Amino acid sequence: MCLFLPRTLWAAQAAAQPLDLTSHWVGYASLTLFVLAYLLVMLEEFTHLRKSKPVILAAGIIWGLLAWRYSQGAMSPVAEAAFRHNLMEFAELFLFLLVAMTYVNAMDERQVFESLRAWLVNKRCSYRLLFWITGGLAFFLSPVIDNLTTALVMCAVVLAAGRDNDRFIGLACINIVVAANAGGAFSPFGDITTLMVWQKGLVEFQTFFLLFVPSAVNFLVPAVIMHFAVPRGLPHADGNSAPVYRGAYVIIGLFALTIATAVGFHNFLGMPPVLGMMTGLAYLQLFGYYLKQTHQPRPGDGFDNTVGDILPAERERKPFDVFSRLARAEWDTLLFFYGVVLCVGGLGFAGYLTLASQLMYGSMDTTVANVIVGLLSAVVDNIPVMFAVLSMNPDMALGQWLLVTLTAGVGGSLLSIGSAAGVALMGQARGKYTFFTHLKWTPVIATGYAAGIFAHLWVNAGSFELAAGLR
Repeated sequence: MCLFLPRTLWAAQAAAQPLDLTSHWVGYASLTLFVLAYLLVMLEEFTHLRKSKPVILAAGIIWGLLAWRYSQGAMSPVAEAAFRHNLMEFAELFLFLLVAMTYVNAMDERQVFESLRAWLVNKRCSYRLLFWITGGLAFFLSPVIDNLTTALVMCAVVLAAGRDNDRFIGLACINIVVAANAGGAFSPFGDITTLMVWQKGLVEFQTFFLLFVPSAVNFLVPAVIMHFAVPRGLPHADGNSAPVYRGAYVIIGLFALTIATAVGFHNFLGMPPVLGMMTGLAYLQLFGYYLKQTHQPRPGDGFDNTVGDILPAERERKPFDVFSRLARAEWDTLLFFYGVVLCVGGLGFAGYLTLASQLMYGSMDTTVANVIVGLLSAVVDNIPVMFAVLSMNPDMALGQWLLVTLTAGVGGSLLSIGSAAGVALMGQARGKYTFFTHLKWTPVIATGYAAGIFAHLWVNAGSFELAAGLR
């Protein structure tokens, strides 16, 4: 019994209630550090300081201060358990994004996006038509393959098609972010926040599709306004085709299979989607091994009957290497997510998120509070904001839960740092899509945000009289 005593004491301490530090100098210091770090993120365009650096430093200092305060009361295991919980949340997000980015980089290396760009350009699609094609695809693909992955894929097409036209790239990236976030709001698999609400049992799977019309309004209103600012010209058409490399179509199929595996693991086995994504990475690794072993460059274009797609062998000089694709992931973005998750988790551990939720739902109209949740998600990541709302579990009708799901999902479009899609595209289209590029169009995006809310209040008025699901 004595051997197990230290473990028992640790478990008892870990289960203790966190301290309320919202009125303590440690809490004030943590909040100040977070604000300063985010100001540096916003100024990346001028300082050229990578956005991951200030938030990682702030995360370390915040958790150091929290750990010091808890050590004063002999409660260090409580802070340790809280940190490990936040670290686990980041680990799942990190591995999910790493696999998605690896597949996107693999398809890029196999000339998939360049081939699509050449096809669109040679079809004489104007910049405005490309603006609508990429935005429409983002809206309808994000409910299936999540808003982040969709944004990465569409941005790769825009960068390839726009090339030297920075104005088009900036507007198209804004449109993609808005469309991907709006499309992800009406599907349990389109965004992490919708997944959290579905897992909680508050909204049934098919009920999410009531948000289709409000989500479409949220996307279409700013897209129509931005349409007139998109250049009228045509991308330069050199007439050259860009055939894909050997195995490209197989990799696309494996990516679809990876998404299906992730959905199946979660939907049918109750496991985190990241398990399915990592399993899908093994699909790519095994196929990459096959490509490497069968790599035989030949002069001239040819056709490989073993795979069944075009082989421009004279351009495929090096064999496919899956680990080189891993190395080309957007590490600044991944590390930025680490800093954000840890910073916001630290503020939540200090009690600020709970305080904000109590102030909103305790003293405001529920509809107003849910609208504010969306505005908060534009500054603070929507995941901790929604987690705080779910933790408080306010007594709301089904329509209100749908409203907060909508606002938390599309509110992040108001700023480029408000959603995973926006942050990822700032890294992918560095210098062409920036915080201030997006900020110029925030009033237009806010118009779509308001229009989507009114559309929900009108179209789904009956849901406000229905009780939510399991509580």
